Amino acid sequence: MTILITGANGQVGRELQAISAEFPTLKLIPVDRSMLDISDPEAIAHFCDTTEFDVCINCAAYTAVDKAEQEKELAYAINAEAPGHLAAACLDKGAQLIHYSSDYVYHNQENRPLQETDATTPRGVYAQSKLEGDLKVLAAHPGALVFRTSWVYSSFGHNFVKTMLRLGAERDSLRVVVDQIGSPTYARDIARMTLELIHSGQAAQYSGIFNYSNEGVCSWYDFAQAIFELSGVKCKVEAIPSTEYPTPAARPHYSVLDKGKYKAAFGIDIPYWKESLRDCLELLGY
Repeated sequence: MTILITGANGQVGRELQAISAEFPTLKLIPVDRSMLDISDPEAIAHFCDTTEFDVCINCAAYTAVDKAEQEKELAYAINAEAPGHLAAACLDKGAQLIHYSSDYVYHNQENRPLQETDATTPRGVYAQSKLEGDLKVLAAHPGALVFRTSWVYSSFGHNFVKTMLRLGAERDSLRVVVDQIGSPTYARDIARMTLELIHSGQAAQYSGIFNYSNEGVCSWYDFAQAIFELSGVKCKVEAIPSTEYPTPAARPHYSVLDKGKYKAAFGIDIPYWKESLRDCLELLGY
């Protein structure tokens, strides 16, 4: 089976390539924006006409949450319009599409794990563009799979884990918000889950929206503490409220994802966030 990976240089895209040897029956075709601009419908159509693939995993996303407030047009082009074009092209080709979304789309006032059927009240350009992308994907390709995830990090790219390690090496202490609650998710776990579902044939049996994150719950403060404890980096972490760390785009205060639908459908074990963090830190040399 041949799998097209768009946004191949992002965190999940690079993780898919890093673990591909675990799935020798799957052939990956990784492309970045220089090879395929998915915001260009004509480029997508031409690529799909000239390239054979069975599944497309769309890892392309605009993820600069605060910067999106100033780059609304670009954020919508990548997060909303492009996935819709890609979904339509995949449907025409008879290929399945797997698309990744975000906990930010919910941003409701529920203080319990969020379900796929919960209200979506996104705040900010990033969140709104991601929700619109979900809707356009499913409208264009009813057989598509959309995985909403949270707090993604990896040994690749820019993310909270690598930022904490860098700052922790430079400073004696850091102030980190304690009143935003969620589940850190290792991009390698997202990648492995996705390839397992394709390999087993389960991905072809389901469509629609599924929540996926690592197991467990913590605050950003807890996450930072764990990063320093497991890495051995000596840096004191001070807990602060979100009001002391204002950002251009609003952050969800509670974005723990309910994964009951995913577990009932697929039955694949989900790793605990701290165990996955340890695995990532080992790859980073800690």
